[in-house]
Amino acid sequence: MKVVGVTQFGGPEALAVHEIEDVHAGSGSVRIAVQAFAVNPTDTGVRAGERDSSAQSAPYVPGMDAAGVIDEVGPDVEGWSVGDQVMAMALPLTGHGGAYVEHLVAPVGSFTRIPRSTSIEEASTVPMNGLTAIQLLELAGLERGQTLAVTGAAGLLGNYVVQLATAAGITVIADSSEKDEALVHSLGADHVVPRGDGFADAVRAIVPEGVDALADCAVQRDVVVPALRDGGVFLDVRGWKGNGAEGIRFEQVFVFHEYRSFDKLEHLRHAVEGGTIVPRVAEVLPASRATEAHERLEAGGTRGRFVLTW
Repeated sequence: MKVVGVTQFGGPEALAVHEIEDVHAGSGSVRIAVQAFAVNPTDTGVRAGERDSSAQSAPYVPGMDAAGVIDEVGPDVEGWSVGDQVMAMALPLTGHGGAYVEHLVAPVGSFTRIPRSTSIEEASTVPMNGLTAIQLLELAGLERGQTLAVTGAAGLLGNYVVQLATAAGITVIADSSEKDEALVHSLGADHVVPRGDGFADAVRAIVPEGVDALADCAVQRDVVVPALRDGGVFLDVRGWKGNGAEGIRFEQVFVFHEYRSFDKLEHLRHAVEGGTIVPRVAEVLPASRATEAHERLEAGGTRGRFVLTW
């Protein structure tokens, strides 16, 4: 089968299409004929060799989001049939493997049906980013009426965080550049403030005592910690353990722990069907243009996800 990966870690130009031995569904799993896979920032780290690859051999295959059609059902699997359209989370650099593949073996729990009235390409943007947003909000532990600040609100993860938090009755203060203000307002944020070094001051102008939690989707870290109240929660998506600021609880979001979080995938499916969250595709490209997708992602400014198809 074809995969997109690297034999030597490096820049976007290291990506290429490779032929490897096909895979098949084993006990408790299905095989998905992948039709679309999303390109996420975490994929660039796999490509560049910034993740532990000791459990795998080349080619090293990135990708945590896929959507397609089940074409094999393994033993001891109930409730799933050949022909079901599904979206799945994948785990690159593990025995399960990344999503940039023609066939993905997925254990039950790591996938669910695509939302009604949603394309395969749109569905491929939901699992990993959606599960990250859910885990983030669970760690925040906010109740209706409490306040959440969000950096990187115009990015896809930020989109999902703002939309899910707003649906839960949380007051959201989101950042935005001038060109993205209409988009961020459309997500339902209660307040939109300029992104950048003045973010914490702008948040404090709205909530003088500071917010209850801060989702740092843009990895601003030290610059935005002062937006939190004493006892507030800082949520980091890249493993940062904090700067030791007194009275702040620092939490790290690790979406890998959600690999078989079927109930949460179902929550995301219903959230899309109900319009609570809106998948956003920047552009659909053939898998052979993965290098271009990575180059454009790393250049910044993309809204939504590039989606690659076979």
